Parts: sequence; C-alpha cells; structure tokens
Amino acid sequence: MAKARHQPPCHRLTFEEAVQVHLRLMDGEIYSRIAAPFDVNQGRIADVKFGRLHPGSYDEAVRRRALR
Repeated sequence: MAKARHQPPCHRLTFEEAVQVHLRLMDGEIYSRIAAPFDVNQGRIADVKFGRLHPGSYDEAVRRRALR
C-alpha cells in the first residue's frame, strides 16, 4: 500500500483575488493561466466566474475597470 502524501491544502481565494480573477477573465486570459499563480484549480476560477464563490466580486471588477 502506498504511503499517503501530506500536501498543504490549496489556497482559498479572497474577495480581492476574485476581483483580480474577473479582471483577468475580462482581458481574455484562460482559466489555467489564471489559476496557476493563485495555487488553485481551474474549477475555483469557474466558481468565481459564475458567482458561486465571492458573489459581488464581478460588480467590483466592473467598477474598477470603468475607473481605468
């Protein structure tokens, strides 16, 4: 039987990071490139995109983008 590997858990995205995810999605970046620096899987990026994680982060991203 193989030994269990103890790995630290993946990072949990903060609200601020979720805003950054939305901004990067708006710029056309793909899920895998967004997920890697945050140490999360692509499913978490989808959770942010579709509002399942950090609701309201999209609205904040739109607001910030308008200020650019």
